[in-house]
Amino acid sequence: MVKGIKFSDQVFQLLVQVPAGQVTTYKMLAAGCGRPRAVRAVGNILNKNTKPIIIPCHRVVRTNGQVGGYNGGVRQKLALLKKEGLKIKNHKLENLAAVLYRF
Repeated sequence: MVKGIKFSDQVFQLLVQVPAGQVTTYKMLAAGCGRPRAVRAVGNILNKNTKPIIIPCHRVVRTNGQVGGYNGGVRQKLALLKKEGLKIKNHKLENLAAVLYRF
């Protein structure tokens, strides 16, 4: 964790690095901010994102590849991920290891 920077800002700074067509996980974001156990906190922060076009919360999935929730609704999250070329079946990424962005 970088001193002087709020945890939410750290989460957003990491998330904007994830390119279209790739995803990261809530757990990886938490660990990337130096707080590996703050997975739920990451989810709560992303739920309050007011700039979804700039900060692409739809690119964050669960560790098991399930797409998880989304402030704009799961249907919209699925549509955005599919538009970026990700293959999804039963609300789960088919090739998580191949599209996982690591910090």
